[in-house]
Amino acid sequence: MEAAPDQYLIAAVRSALWELSDPARAAGAQAYMKSSLPSLGVRVPDVRRIAAQATAEFPPASAGGVRATVLELWRTSAFREERYAAIDLTGNPLVAKDLEMLPVYEEIIRTGAWWDFVDGVSGRICALLLAHPVEMSAVLRTWSRDPDFWIRRASITSQLRAKRATDTVLLADVIEPNLADREFFIRKAIGWALREFAKTAPEWVEEFVARHRQELSPLSRREALRRIGAGAGRP
Repeated sequence: MEAAPDQYLIAAVRSALWELSDPARAAGAQAYMKSSLPSLGVRVPDVRRIAAQATAEFPPASAGGVRATVLELWRTSAFREERYAAIDLTGNPLVAKDLEMLPVYEEIIRTGAWWDFVDGVSGRICALLLAHPVEMSAVLRTWSRDPDFWIRRASITSQLRAKRATDTVLLADVIEPNLADREFFIRKAIGWALREFAKTAPEWVEEFVARHRQELSPLSRREALRRIGAGAGRP
């Protein structure tokens, strides 16, 4: 039997968000995000605090309860901050390494279809990858060739927080199918993923950029080498 969403937790989140709503800031936030989804004008740190407080007041009893609550809040959201809160709820320890969260993250990526939502779950996907490397590596390789470029972006950014635990074969495998893509958010993701890994392994990134110099977009190449010495990546 599927767990039911916690309507009390959801109501607590929504009530607290409404109390902090700021119409003037909301208009600016919506314009900045270039989105038809309205904003309440609540700052991201406040959204995180609200989600944490609601979870403390109404702690989920099971991983299934977390999943059901997240999906209910996500699917019924009328404001961007409600969706941010739904993503914040996925940080619950009950689901930190739960592979059954993968369909939840995929739904968030596909239906959210914008960088803030997609990048909001990248750390969660990284945690699943580190906990289940065999299963998740196969998923991410499949994602890297998906028709939906947001899913492909998620595959590329999936190891942003992995640092020394980064699987370099996987990193190359998810980037290489996307090298020719002209989509800005893909090119930016490639540069971002390489730039972050350059903090840990600059030599690997420099070699990768040199090997793919003709295929990488100027944006991806520039971002990738930003944290490497001025002469890095020259042929």
